[in-house]
Amino acid sequence: MGLFLLDYGAGNVQSLANTLKKLGHDFEWISSPADFHKATSLIFPGVGAFGSAIDGLISRGLYEPLREYIASGKPYFGICIGMQVLFRSSVESPHDKGLGVIPSDIGLFNNVDKSVPHMGWNSVEFLDPAETAHEGLDSSASYYFVHSFRAAYEWEDPEVAQWAHSTTQYGQEVFLATVRKGNVFACQFHPEKSGQAGLRVLDAWLRSSEADRATSPPTPRVARLPKATDGFTKRIIACMDVRSNDDGDLVVTKGDQYDVRERAGQDGVQAQAAGAVRNLGKPVALSARYYEEGADEICLMNITSFRHSPLLDQPMLAVVRAAAETVYVPLTIGGGIKDTVDPDGTPHTALEVAGAYFRAGADKVSIATEAVFAVEKMRTRPSADGLGEGDGSSGIESIARVYGRQAVVVSVDPRRVYVEPDYDGPYKDELAFGKPDGAEKERGKAWWYQCTVRGGREDRPLSVVQLVKGVEKLGAGEILLNSIDRDGTGLGYDLDLVSLVRRSVRIPVVASSGAGSPAHFVEVFGKTGVEAALAAGIFHRREVGIDEVKQALVEAKINVRTA
Repeated sequence: MGLFLLDYGAGNVQSLANTLKKLGHDFEWISSPADFHKATSLIFPGVGAFGSAIDGLISRGLYEPLREYIASGKPYFGICIGMQVLFRSSVESPHDKGLGVIPSDIGLFNNVDKSVPHMGWNSVEFLDPAETAHEGLDSSASYYFVHSFRAAYEWEDPEVAQWAHSTTQYGQEVFLATVRKGNVFACQFHPEKSGQAGLRVLDAWLRSSEADRATSPPTPRVARLPKATDGFTKRIIACMDVRSNDDGDLVVTKGDQYDVRERAGQDGVQAQAAGAVRNLGKPVALSARYYEEGADEICLMNITSFRHSPLLDQPMLAVVRAAAETVYVPLTIGGGIKDTVDPDGTPHTALEVAGAYFRAGADKVSIATEAVFAVEKMRTRPSADGLGEGDGSSGIESIARVYGRQAVVVSVDPRRVYVEPDYDGPYKDELAFGKPDGAEKERGKAWWYQCTVRGGREDRPLSVVQLVKGVEKLGAGEILLNSIDRDGTGLGYDLDLVSLVRRSVRIPVVASSGAGSPAHFVEVFGKTGVEAALAAGIFHRREVGIDEVKQALVEAKINVRTA
């Protein structure tokens, strides 16, 4: 008897388990239908796609027992998909039927005025502010959302509105952030990834008596029209390039234009041989530090040679597991997310590799070189939109199909190709031009951005626009936009590149490469509209603090998470 967690077989549920351990709550896993009878409280931390969740429940014989458990009146806490399965259906997977506890359907966000998925931190607004039992929620805090599909707040329908507990606004859409009635409480955001604010939500529910959890009253109907602006915040991401040094230890390093070895010899003279790998710290310790300093998300990029056999890469998997035990914000893992073959000849798909990282504690996986090859392949299959067609075999497609678009990040490594200003070639519509008051070496010049693979070591016949449009169509949920030309320079983000990509896709974009001061973050958000900005070296070396960046953004009246 006691608290049980339901895992239907997909996504990162390990982070919730880590969170409950940190909060001091014991639990067991649902391993068979009979376990529902033992449970006196149940948490369903659903992660992934609606159809995969329903199929997973059915294939494991858990669908009807779950429905019966909820109907029994025992406390239920659903997270993300664990909330959406309470509804009748979802347009994400129209043929799969939800539990039908809430008589409404899950729809898709409109991407006309905003990027989709809704990926990042946002606020909640209570429908009954006078009520004192807010389940640990705080209207002044921000919570981490990552979803393309949402339950609209249907306040005019009393059968649906009675379930509404709080709402969130994204763009001009108001949707249900939490639902609550009787024994059911569920949230669209991820409390286990929402920092201390999210931990308080989980702890409040678990520390209340089971009788209180099972008797929540319905919320009064309140009209909730969209406001002029939403509560969505810009994300500050700390990134760590992780590789083995010459002694075989995993370290965080940082390159200058992708070169991670020390360059200069004595007295600044260029050394004849490659220097030692720059060692800027241990990945788990730095992850914990950045979480404490207020990073909104953390990226671990595996750039070492053993990524060619990632499922045998126990050190990197151990790093992810350890980081997930101390970091309660989203964790993205990159490097080696592709179809691979072990040294003994055992094949593994990109989906298997991603699944291993998700089970270790990652929330998203980042794909780089393989994304370029996937788009080159799709462009050989003609389509009306000129982008080509996927055949379902790429890692992007297979991972998005099971875990949802929001789980797939594509990391892009473009470099400038300079051409004459009157260039009339295939990339003429993508040209950037040097400004009269810009850098002297750029004045009077024009360039387009060419994609590269293998860490910038190989150019490919593909432009950055062709790539990002292609991966968006294949199912990527976010673009991590690097710049080989700006990497490690401290000159600021390449605003021409960032603006070009931001207006080319309708999925979120993360600006990367070149940050050297808080002003550069203000500039990239103010001038390009990207959802997030990433930095590495300046954070590692403590040249700029995350708190300094956020303070500068607050002073510039740019919305960021501060609690």
